[in-house]
Amino acid sequence: MGSYTGQVAIVGVGETPVGKVPGKSALWFNAEATRLALEDAGIDKRQVDGLLTCPSFVAPFHRMSVAVSEYLGIQPTFSNTVNVSGASAAASISLAAAAIHAGLAETVVVCCGDNMLSGMTRDLAVKALIESRDPQYEAPFGLLVATTFALTAQRHMAEYGTTREQLARVAVITREHARRKPGAHMTAPLTIDDVLASKPITTPYHMLDCALVSDGGAALVLTGAERARDLRRKPVYLLGAGESYTQEHIFCAESITTTGARISSGKAYAMAGVGAGDIDVAGIYDCFTGTVIMMLEDLGFCKKGEGGPFVEAGHITFGGRIPINTHGGMLSYAHPGLPGGFFHIVEMARQLRGEADGRQVEGAELALCHSLGGGFATNATIILGTEPRA
Repeated sequence: MGSYTGQVAIVGVGETPVGKVPGKSALWFNAEATRLALEDAGIDKRQVDGLLTCPSFVAPFHRMSVAVSEYLGIQPTFSNTVNVSGASAAASISLAAAAIHAGLAETVVVCCGDNMLSGMTRDLAVKALIESRDPQYEAPFGLLVATTFALTAQRHMAEYGTTREQLARVAVITREHARRKPGAHMTAPLTIDDVLASKPITTPYHMLDCALVSDGGAALVLTGAERARDLRRKPVYLLGAGESYTQEHIFCAESITTTGARISSGKAYAMAGVGAGDIDVAGIYDCFTGTVIMMLEDLGFCKKGEGGPFVEAGHITFGGRIPINTHGGMLSYAHPGLPGGFFHIVEMARQLRGEADGRQVEGAELALCHSLGGGFATNATIILGTEPRA
């Protein structure tokens, strides 16, 4: 199998203000994040010959990557709008690296931004929820985003004894992490009782088990490893990547407690030549608290069924086995829709550059980012490192 291990690096990262940022468009969030990432890298936008982005829920351009390029005033020769739902973040990094490795581009911007909180009306939100599920077999029966993920959590609780308190602890831990990250959308102290007392959404989830709705954008700049060494920032190398697309409909899944994350992470570990035990810090897609528990298992950080006790024992925070979402994740930092997963990758790049002030994982050399979407239909994993090869 071909590999681009250590041959491509992230050389710049950028993130806009998040939370409620009125008066700004989806295009602005993409462009502002890109401007900051290019400034971080010390690269002029005229050197960018590749751009990847994702669709916007608020501004549904048919050719979003072309619209973003036009807004930026550039004309790349490699461009695409990636949409594999929540897995788009890690999948976009993998695609950018493949394009650079293949010689299709030298400098690729991967960006994503949306103004869901300030720009999405109730009608648009309902329309997006309905259109995200099959109009014949799912949406008419109420199997929407939250209910799909709640279904998997309910089954995990039934099979393995996972408790609501263990789910809530994920939200409590990531809120504490967000309190260390300047500009996070939500930073008020949170307890397990607060989560359990929040508004019921769909069993077993309460409001505070669910990701936020935010405005915001993130961007990363990638280029070849040889060029990366001469740029402004310490390169963060892409060491491994893997993807898995197991089904479209949740009722076609072989299991609703074991996911394609096993496959995508297995491919990423194999490419990087490392295992779960080697990873120092991780960004794990956290659209719901129960999702994190299942991903911890499928990514190999603990055995299947042990995710709840693993979280309860404090293993996903500082000083634990694998600190995750050190910026607060989508549960507390920001979740503007598809951009949510990109913030995980920006945070892991900052961790490996030693720039996560106040939340730095000491000596972090290897990071994993996992993105998922579509009710576990799509999974993408990347492994990043401080050196070209693990």
